[in-house]
Amino acid sequence: MKRALAAALAAIVAAAPAVAQTAGAVPTLSAQQQQTVDRLIDTGLEDGLAWELVESLTTEIGPRLGGSPAEARARDWGVRKLKALGFKNVRIETYEMPYWERVHEAAEIVAPFPQSLAVTALGRSVATPEGGLTAEVVRFRTQLDLEAAPQTGLEGKIVFVDESMARTQDGSGYGTAVRKRSQAAVEAGKRGAAAVLIRSAGTDSHRNPHTGGGLRGEGETAVPAAALSNPDADQLARALERANGPVTVRLDIQVRTEQSVTSGNVIGEIPGQTDELIVIGGHLDSWDLGTGAVDDGAGIAVTTAAAKLVGDLRGKPKRTIRVVMWGAEEVGIYGGKAYAEAHKDEIDRHVIAAESDFGAGRVYQFDTRFGDEALPRADVMEAALRRLAIGPGNNAAFGGADIGPIRALGVPVVSLRQDGSDYFDLHHTPDDTLDKIDPAALRQNVAAWAAFIYMASEMDGGFRE
Repeated sequence: MKRALAAALAAIVAAAPAVAQTAGAVPTLSAQQQQTVDRLIDTGLEDGLAWELVESLTTEIGPRLGGSPAEARARDWGVRKLKALGFKNVRIETYEMPYWERVHEAAEIVAPFPQSLAVTALGRSVATPEGGLTAEVVRFRTQLDLEAAPQTGLEGKIVFVDESMARTQDGSGYGTAVRKRSQAAVEAGKRGAAAVLIRSAGTDSHRNPHTGGGLRGEGETAVPAAALSNPDADQLARALERANGPVTVRLDIQVRTEQSVTSGNVIGEIPGQTDELIVIGGHLDSWDLGTGAVDDGAGIAVTTAAAKLVGDLRGKPKRTIRVVMWGAEEVGIYGGKAYAEAHKDEIDRHVIAAESDFGAGRVYQFDTRFGDEALPRADVMEAALRRLAIGPGNNAAFGGADIGPIRALGVPVVSLRQDGSDYFDLHHTPDDTLDKIDPAALRQNVAAWAAFIYMASEMDGGFRE
């Protein structure tokens, strides 16, 4: 009798609707919703789909430079995968963008200590003259030192910005270190320099230079720009210290550009009971040196696998889940900007958005960017994620680069912050390959994302107010 009564009570609880969240009430999950969250987490921790997806993408497509034929093949791959997994309304939304690719890159110390240097061109760098250029090197310890330098005295020289990057769990050292990548060529060009070399924006000690988008001015400020691996930056700095006179370097960068090529965003949906949208995803493109496993094949795989778990639940989610595989993020966030432009008229339907674009490390913190009245809903989400060793964060979430354009239009965002302690050892290097991904950490990501997506769909009320 007791057993029958317990079973009846369990059935009543399982069938109970979500707890109403009336004005002034503290939001919570119903017993049924909490059970579903726990089931999603348990399933996510055992799910192998994310690994299958990132293995497939990095093996069958490989590097996927924005605007390239390889990125086009990746879009076709994305359509096939989303359709095979049961997503609906699968499509490619195209846009036009400028194109840049490296053709050749080389550097060497010519005198007084002749030797080659491990170097890679920065994205959108202009070319050197055919055969390269040779010039004296002038070293600056930081980008700020270069910006404070006189406007004369660097004519015809190669500027070397030797600023290192701090290793941090949250990747905060990148914001400081990356400034030189985007601004050194501009500042050197203003002062008449012939070219720029920077110490890679990375934390490794291997001869793997880190590429990345390098902003540049036009006309006389457009100078060739390349990154040295960290050991080679050390070597050049020592050469400058030991030399009794000038150190000269030959730099040879050849590139190919096109004014306009076609790229696109791949979109698939799990239709909900309403047309309100939860937008998640990663960027499909990668730099051309590695196979783009951690940046950002992992993000594509995690968000797709997590959405699939929620879609496999009995019955439709309350809100529609839209997975976006953004194109051409690395070379200028073209996909994110195009998405915002294409969907600006339906921006009010976008309830919440998030992008996974920080590798495959374990999620350790949950950040939000909600309206003040919606913060209690963040507390509910944080509490549900605690069992995955994910702690509460702040209400200043970044959301992701591709999310930025719709965040600027008022869409609330979250960040499932990943452990990035070694992320910048791999970032934008030839070492960004599948073997660097820990399958267990990838599954923890899937579990966290599935739980978040489900709660964002089922929770009464929005996140703007």
